[in-house]
Amino acid sequence: MATLKEIRTRINSIRNTEKITRAMKMIASVKFRKAQQNVTSARPYARKIDEILRNLVPTLEGFDNQLLEVRETKKVLMVVISADRGLCGAFNTNLIKSAVNIINERYYDFLKSRDLLLFPVGKKAYDYFYKKDYDLYARSVNIFDRLSFSDADKIVNEIIQGYTGKLFDKVVIVYNEFKSVVQSRIVEEQFLPIPPFVNPDGSSNKVSDYIFEPSAREIVESLLPRHLKTQIWQALLESYASEQAARMTAMDAATTNANDLLVSLNLSYNRARQAKITTEILEIVGGAEALNE
Repeated sequence: MATLKEIRTRINSIRNTEKITRAMKMIASVKFRKAQQNVTSARPYARKIDEILRNLVPTLEGFDNQLLEVRETKKVLMVVISADRGLCGAFNTNLIKSAVNIINERYYDFLKSRDLLLFPVGKKAYDYFYKKDYDLYARSVNIFDRLSFSDADKIVNEIIQGYTGKLFDKVVIVYNEFKSVVQSRIVEEQFLPIPPFVNPDGSSNKVSDYIFEPSAREIVESLLPRHLKTQIWQALLESYASEQAARMTAMDAATTNANDLLVSLNLSYNRARQAKITTEILEIVGGAEALNE
């Protein structure tokens, strides 16, 4: 049985841990509210760009752009967006596991022939794929503490440079899509070539009675890179909001577990103290009786 000193030491240790997890939960909740607002604010902008392109692209006869060109897939780039830090439950583990499953199920032949490149965004994804000796095209780590649109801009510029240079023929992104505090969904989306711009019902808009200044072709040429940057920016925001929600949930569970453990240890401490007091009383009584004899 543990001594009173050992139990007291453990109680103090767990109490300190509980203070840390409670503080981390509060910090995560503040960051989550801001991240949630950013996700909500960015979605209309992304939808509007998609809507404009759905209206314009079908009107351009013979429009040719490398970002839309579908070519034979000889090499694939996968962008995996994780967190830079841990202590957020199974957030990073589930994401990386899903990315590996996608690779094994859909891109195993490319992996085997070393025609699959990885672009990890977030330190956790980079650490995993680097240690597992995957072929890395680029990386982007330690960006989530001060996340800005310039981070998305740099990522997309690197991807476009490799794609137009024909270092790979297809780009997919894997990330956590934010749903609610208790739910996120790991999604895989084709990034390049840009999928056809169609309506949710599968139809495409055909708008030809507008006069554009500058021309519709120039507008589309300008919007396509912006569309890609907005897509990556949205994915970064979704992932960050999901991360903070997962951390908030994990720290709440850790705080609850610490409190439950404190209750159990305090009970053990009181029992041990009572047992010690009883033993001392019995020793005193036994000594007194021995003296009387």
